[in-house]
Amino acid sequence: MELDLLGTHADRAYAILAGLVMPRPIAWVTTLNEDGSVNAAPFSFFNVFGDDPPLVIFAPGDRADGTPKDSARNAKRSGEFVVNLVSEQMKEAMNLTAATLPNGVSEIPHAGLETLASSVVAPPRIAGVPAALECKVHSTQEIGSNRIILGIVHRVHVDESILDQEALRIRQELYHPVGRMGSPNWYCHTADLFEMVRPK
Repeated sequence: MELDLLGTHADRAYAILAGLVMPRPIAWVTTLNEDGSVNAAPFSFFNVFGDDPPLVIFAPGDRADGTPKDSARNAKRSGEFVVNLVSEQMKEAMNLTAATLPNGVSEIPHAGLETLASSVVAPPRIAGVPAALECKVHSTQEIGSNRIILGIVHRVHVDESILDQEALRIRQELYHPVGRMGSPNWYCHTADLFEMVRPK
């Protein structure tokens, strides 16, 4: 079956693409609201897009009324955000932060979370996550209702239990972030791993 995502089937574009392009990593983004309170929200339109400079991109879609979400507004205003990565143990709290709260209301107490100070950006990290990426906004692109935020990673905080400290490599057999699958409510575990050596 052929689907026209710019025409006949445009209203199904999200469901079709989110159901095909997966699993997707989850950027659990913390930013600061204007009053200094912490906003935390998960986004699965997210990935790492380069290492020179270290580049991540996340895309907080607009609200139904066309206004930007708090994470997008805060990142644009302050130029900073933190990507917290979601472990199996943190998945329920992450899901709680996906709730629509009034503007300026922090998801941190709502989800029973604690934060830790970041090193080079003002937004804090979420305590207990396996890794957090401190980012400064490089640029923002708006394409239709897509708001794409490009961030340069300035600091990475990693739980020592998943890091090979000699090789400075993540121990994949010990790191199992939760992944996002299709809409509306599907997620996945990432413990079923296998290796394939790249041919020379």
